[in-house]
Amino acid sequence: MKTVCKRGMDLICVLPGLILLSPLLAAVALGVLWKIGRPVLFCQARPGLGGKPFMLYKFRTMTDARDASGKLLPDGMRLTPLGIFLRNASLDELPALFNVLKGDMSLVGPRPLLMRYLPYYTPREHMRHDVRPGITGWAQVNGRNYLPWDERLALDVWYVDNWSLWLDLKILIKTFLQVLRREGVSADPDAAETDLDRERSARCKEGHSDPGTKECR
Repeated sequence: MKTVCKRGMDLICVLPGLILLSPLLAAVALGVLWKIGRPVLFCQARPGLGGKPFMLYKFRTMTDARDASGKLLPDGMRLTPLGIFLRNASLDELPALFNVLKGDMSLVGPRPLLMRYLPYYTPREHMRHDVRPGITGWAQVNGRNYLPWDERLALDVWYVDNWSLWLDLKILIKTFLQVLRREGVSADPDAAETDLDRERSARCKEGHSDPGTKECR
């Protein structure tokens, strides 16, 4: 019943939202096409409900500039001024509304992180995949990119354990206020100081990692 209610709320919000935001979506798409080029969308496989992969949609914020050997330049060198603006205003996330419409995502839920992180979660942290991933989430309104991984993932699991429509509404309101105030905003909404896989691999080698994670078994 909870799943049905949550899905219903997503559709009630997203269907009129896409109609109202269609001029903005078109304007951003044209801006990306003009300043960055084709393709307009960045698509990447991310783990969804149950860890099943889906294609996440975002507006592109970086070029495909490469060095002399054909290797992509570091993200910081490929990020464009338009891309910085889109990320800071969270406008690059707008295409994810189509993910919500398709049922890949929810408006609120744990952020869909990288596929390569899957082996590095503890069994309890894997509970973050018991619900659809969200455009925003409990961790995002409680520190966003500035949280250590352990705390960030713990907040995701807390959300799964304590979900309610009222909690989702609270998160949506806090997200809206954060975007207006530009609180907790960084260049990439899914960024962190370190990559989860590298951090936990290093911790495992030092004997400090949770033995429940696959890389330590």
